[in-house]
Amino acid sequence: MRNKNVLFPVVFGLLLAAFTAYVLLDTFVITRVYSEEKTQSAVVAAIAGDGSEEAATDSNSGSGADSTSGNVHDSNDGENAAGNAHQSGAATVTVTGNSYDDGNVSIVITQYRYCETDVYVADVRLSSAEYLKTALAKGSYGKNVTDETSDIASSVNAIFAVNGDYYGAREKGYVIRNGVVYRDTALKNSEDLVVYGDGSFEIINESLVSAAELVEKGAVQVLSFGPALIENGKVAVEQSDEVGRAKASNPRTAIGIIDDLHYIFVVSDGRTSASEGLSLAELAEFMLEAGAVTAYNLDGGGSSTMYFNGQVVNVPTTNGRTSQERKVSDIVYIGI
Repeated sequence: MRNKNVLFPVVFGLLLAAFTAYVLLDTFVITRVYSEEKTQSAVVAAIAGDGSEEAATDSNSGSGADSTSGNVHDSNDGENAAGNAHQSGAATVTVTGNSYDDGNVSIVITQYRYCETDVYVADVRLSSAEYLKTALAKGSYGKNVTDETSDIASSVNAIFAVNGDYYGAREKGYVIRNGVVYRDTALKNSEDLVVYGDGSFEIINESLVSAAELVEKGAVQVLSFGPALIENGKVAVEQSDEVGRAKASNPRTAIGIIDDLHYIFVVSDGRTSASEGLSLAELAEFMLEAGAVTAYNLDGGGSSTMYFNGQVVNVPTTNGRTSQERKVSDIVYIGI
């Protein structure tokens, strides 16, 4: 009888430990693919307005508002850094170390110093909203399906990219990519960024509108992270606002719209002695000064990555000691 009394708690403890290990692995490690990413026919349909529902998915230092500009990085390709113009079909493509222009897509990247932080800004002008896209890691929607921003960008031949909303870190929150609804479970009071077929932006509250209603209105992309930084040309966050338990100063990623088909992408370094990082309020003020009328906070911290022309532009870091990209579930990118 005594042995049985001793054996039961031992077996129970082992089973509990095994169950806990499984839950942790299932939450953070085990990959589950639910759906393959679809083609772009839904985007074309949304832009054309034909109503089709066919789905075809840390370094350097300075301060304050004295921002200074300069090249973001020095290309190892001398020809490219000097400016390389070549024919691509009927279009002339001009590429330098910090710019790209093919007549339909224009990208200029500038590095600033703001609030003791290195901030990288991409000014993007498009001839059509079709060039503003998103992509899923490994071309699949699922749980723990991740890859580095640069690898996802390379897989879709992106010219430029930033990390997205890391939908895979949450069980709820709308996931709409290229016109396809992958997740329609609302996250209460979540502020989302909606990108419509004409390239316009809107901030919505998931508690007030369904994913189906957004698609019916012409939503092509819905990013669920937040919060909104700028709405109607005004700062939408308070000095004390923060994402979850994040520190006040962090690496950040944000996207904004200045005018029709004129966008701004911002990534800041942080968590190092050389680059402090930005609070949400500082990020919002920066976006406002840059001319954004609507701006939105994407996943930050170690996820914050800017990619351009085959290279990572900023210095991604999670711990502040080593520079390394964090694997994420999705990106926002510019591609042709």
